[in-house]
Amino acid sequence: MTEILPSDLPLLEATPQLLSARKDWLEQLQKTRRVAKLTVEAYERDSRQFLSFLCQHLGHIPDISDLSGLRVADMRSFLAYRRNMGVGSRSLGRGLAGIRSFFNFLTRAGLADVPAARIVRTPKQPKSLPKPLNIADALHIVDKKTQLDDEPWVASRNAAILTLCYGCGLRISEALSLTPADFSDKNATSIYVTGKGGKTRLVPVIPAVHEAIEDYLSCCPFILPPDQPLFRGVRGGKLQRAIVERAVQQLRASLGLPDSVTPHALRHSFATHLLSRGGDLRTIQELLGHASLSTTQIYTGVDTDRLMEVYKKAHPR
Repeated sequence: MTEILPSDLPLLEATPQLLSARKDWLEQLQKTRRVAKLTVEAYERDSRQFLSFLCQHLGHIPDISDLSGLRVADMRSFLAYRRNMGVGSRSLGRGLAGIRSFFNFLTRAGLADVPAARIVRTPKQPKSLPKPLNIADALHIVDKKTQLDDEPWVASRNAAILTLCYGCGLRISEALSLTPADFSDKNATSIYVTGKGGKTRLVPVIPAVHEAIEDYLSCCPFILPPDQPLFRGVRGGKLQRAIVERAVQQLRASLGLPDSVTPHALRHSFATHLLSRGGDLRTIQELLGHASLSTTQIYTGVDTDRLMEVYKKAHPR
């Protein structure tokens, strides 16, 4: 049986029972467990890539019974196959997590048990982090005058988005999910942002952010309903993150900046610059929307001595 999905995805061949189980798993993630939409989409790709590999690896259309017979060597072959395609350790680890989620679902449903997936080691994750920009370069990147697009409203749009990444520490996906209603009050000093896992946090908005948003709104050629996406593409549809990433890529090339300069690097710079100027690590954690302090420590490149210094100053004993 061949699964029919959107045209931008390759066809996936598997037995009807396996495709049905996979569909039930994805629906459970979205409807019952309320996993974030982006995570469900990632898990869909992970399982698709694995089953496509398995079809070639086994030499026939895979069935649920084939999953129970998988060995650790088969799982390692899949990881090697993906690595040969240029996939890094971080993406391999995330992909393996998606596949394990599917297998756990099959085990709970009494359809299959895949111990090999539990035994195989997750690829060692690199410790490299996005390098922060210095303050001068960060301010230069978010400046409207620096933007390369010939359309003034597009230059204002890009500057506003990048200002949100640096001025509020937003992820690019968070910035693109904002609506005009979020900035209806020009005197508001904060906005609510929905981040990973659907978690909402309160983020301060500095005057520079308001100014960038107002400049964009004043020249945007499209009608922007309050509850619709704030940032639009050149044809009026919701702006895609790839467009912003491409604009930054061209911008850093024109300015002679390294490849590490990305929209996410501006978020990293936001946290790093706050920390270097005496910002509290716990507060930065909340601003970034991290679930644990350890994530913030790694993300901002804080060394152990700095963490212990904050701990000693804050602990009442």
